[in-house]
Amino acid sequence: MDFHNTNDAVTRRIKAMTDRIHYLKTNDLYFYNQPVEEMMGGAKVRVRGREMGMYASYSYLGLVGHPRINEAAKKAVDKFGTGTNGVRTLAGTLTIHNELEETIANFKHEEAAITYTSGYATNLTVISTMMGRGDYVFSDKINHASIVDGCLMSGAEFRRFRHKDMEHLEGLLKNAPADVAKMVVADSVFSMDGDIIDLPKMVELCKKYNAWLMIDEAHSVGVLGEKGTGIEEYYNMYGAIDIKMGTLSKTIPSVGGYVAAKEDIITYLRHASRAYIFSAALPPAQAAAANEAFKVILDEPWRIERLNENTKQFIGGLKSMGFDTMLTETAIVPVLCGQDNVAFEMTREAQHRDVFVLPVVSPAVQEGLARLRATVTAAHEPSEIERAMDIIGEAGKKLGVIK
Repeated sequence: MDFHNTNDAVTRRIKAMTDRIHYLKTNDLYFYNQPVEEMMGGAKVRVRGREMGMYASYSYLGLVGHPRINEAAKKAVDKFGTGTNGVRTLAGTLTIHNELEETIANFKHEEAAITYTSGYATNLTVISTMMGRGDYVFSDKINHASIVDGCLMSGAEFRRFRHKDMEHLEGLLKNAPADVAKMVVADSVFSMDGDIIDLPKMVELCKKYNAWLMIDEAHSVGVLGEKGTGIEEYYNMYGAIDIKMGTLSKTIPSVGGYVAAKEDIITYLRHASRAYIFSAALPPAQAAAANEAFKVILDEPWRIERLNENTKQFIGGLKSMGFDTMLTETAIVPVLCGQDNVAFEMTREAQHRDVFVLPVVSPAVQEGLARLRATVTAAHEPSEIERAMDIIGEAGKKLGVIK
């Protein structure tokens, strides 16, 4: 017997979501959660028995399946097994965890690093451990959800500034009490729009108003800078960021998150952040894969050159067809569709012709700014990108997105 109130707020929320999904599935517009049967190099996947070009992957440098990375993971399983059976603080730390953190610190030109079991948990725990009641935290309006949740969980006064609007940020910093702890948090490359934060201006403001600076580099490692080390290299500003956060699941083909910072900050996080103290450690294979991946990036700089060429081809080609790719400068290429249903229909047209793209709709983005959020990687051949653009272009014409 169901004792729940059939018209309470929870029931209504569940019904609204399930009704929406039912409508999408009934009209062949639902393309989320599709099981990939096989990864065929970085640029192709097998889905429902069909070979498809992959344009929704974060494997920006095409490192998924790299022989060196696979080998490192296999060796770690042979040496340590498949799990750690403990939290890092107690029995869960392995030598491979320490190696990985040392590799990250070196890669990020920093004194030390700490790893967590997910990128989401990293932002959540680091922001809420660093900041607390009475402090002020300032976040870009379109920062990743994990940053927003970390700010809310911290209990600090939460102020959001208009996207990349440094004047607005300065006004908010100026209005905060001078004697409180302040932190500014932003994505380096924004995950929905593909544009890059104005780091020099942000650093200047943080110095002026005595604020900590935390930058989420989930989409900039392997993407920005000649060597792919991220936003500090891109702007030639090594040492400008207090807390460099990143993930191990995008360019790095593993799972988890990390922070690189001064030794004292890392020691504090290791003994105060709940996601480190109360979460089981990264599995050995994942730690070893991540450790090797950072080394491969430095050993194979041609991948970054290739990614940059592919990015120019993709953005330039879509723009020349008449698509609005917003202000992207990176491998994240939004193809603006407008209304949610148009983004779903564009996805259907593309997927039926074996181009694996996915829609991003409200509430993940503002209403009226629904899009395909397409990505290119170093693994794509120019001819494959050309074909994908042709198919997206034909879908755009059919649905009236472009003329």
